[in-house]
Amino acid sequence: MKLSEVKKILEKLDDVNFSLHDGSLVPIHFHVTEVGIVHKKFIDCGGTIREETVVNFQLWNANDTEHRIKPTKLLNIIALSEKKLGIEDFEVEVEYQNETIGKYALGFNGTHFLLLTKNTDCLAKENCGIPSEQTNHSLKKIVLKSNSCIPEGGCC
Repeated sequence: MKLSEVKKILEKLDDVNFSLHDGSLVPIHFHVTEVGIVHKKFIDCGGTIREETVVNFQLWNANDTEHRIKPTKLLNIIALSEKKLGIEDFEVEVEYQNETIGKYALGFNGTHFLLLTKNTDCLAKENCGIPSEQTNHSLKKIVLKSNSCIPEGGCC
């Protein structure tokens, strides 16, 4: 979900609530401790240089169980971040601590925001001997050559 979508949703809400991918709710006394921009520049295992930029929200729970963040407060935090940090309309990623800090994509179900799981992936499958998804789901077993991922082999 892009930042512009988050702002449009917040304008229509009375309360800000988040739920995790398993259906459990983030405690309603959460704080938004950071709104920022994260830029990642990296090289994939196939040698392609890539860049990714996201807007990052960090949620945190404290012992102040009477705390509630209202949509207008979060909109003000976002506006300040846009002004001071030059944040543009990027996808929003949310950091939230469970067992460890998790990074989630953001969705909305009509009443509250959803913290959606993110997955790792190989971005250079063609260099690793991994069939495309169209081919893959018709195969029952994938057999890779034992030397397909040797050093200098261009695979992950």
